[in-house]
Amino acid sequence: MSADSDAIRQWWRTSIIDMEPGKIVFRGTPVEELIGNVSFPQMIWLMVHGGRPSEAEAKLFEAALVAGVDHGPQAPSIAAGRMAATCGLGLNNVMATGINMLGDVHGGAGEQCAELYYDIADRLEAGTLLGQAVCDGLDHWRAEYGKIVSGFGHRFHKPTDPRAPRLMALVRKAAAEGTVSGRFAEIGEAVQEELGRSRGAPIAMNIDGATAVIFCELGFPSPLSRGLFCLSRSVGILAHAWEQMAQGGRNKGPMPPRFLPKYEPEDNAG
Repeated sequence: MSADSDAIRQWWRTSIIDMEPGKIVFRGTPVEELIGNVSFPQMIWLMVHGGRPSEAEAKLFEAALVAGVDHGPQAPSIAAGRMAATCGLGLNNVMATGINMLGDVHGGAGEQCAELYYDIADRLEAGTLLGQAVCDGLDHWRAEYGKIVSGFGHRFHKPTDPRAPRLMALVRKAAAEGTVSGRFAEIGEAVQEELGRSRGAPIAMNIDGATAVIFCELGFPSPLSRGLFCLSRSVGILAHAWEQMAQGGRNKGPMPPRFLPKYEPEDNAG
């Protein structure tokens, strides 16, 4: 092989796929052996995490993916997708529009929450007691991100986000069966308790807090919490985009045209 040919092959290096004409192998397994034998969540795990999850791990992973698929047209990611669908864009463009709305505040909170959980877990491993580890972890987290703790509280679901208790029950069941350790479930619930104590009122764990528990229990690095949520929410964006295309409508904005934004003239005094 010439130096130029080797340089070309080295330009992209991957352990994910080995492909050449007539051959597709994902992490050591030919695609024809995967088709019909692994579920889509198992395939996501194989591609992103590497290795094969057990059936119990795959079910817990799938539960987290199912829980985040949609939250209605009032969710910015879904609203953006539906508006894009009325602008004559194709499904791929519409889905990209919706997914691009998933940032630190909407959809990306799971990554920040997982960072908090992992930080507290590190403190526990260093010998700090749970209560102190939670308080120290929260102080450290707030110093970087501010007072609103990702994964807890919900602007719409009060007092309970209906997705979180179900997910946490599944984590506790999986821990009792030895599928996961249950350590991050304990951390998540301890954070929830401390936040409620400090504010003087209970606070809900939301979808981001609960899925972050699951992703941490399954060993996914915190940045993947965001990417996995994007995969999940893309299903809802696709469904709403397709529905909007069937309903029709052109150039729909965020509110009906008979309602206009409030005009506030600039105060130029002084």
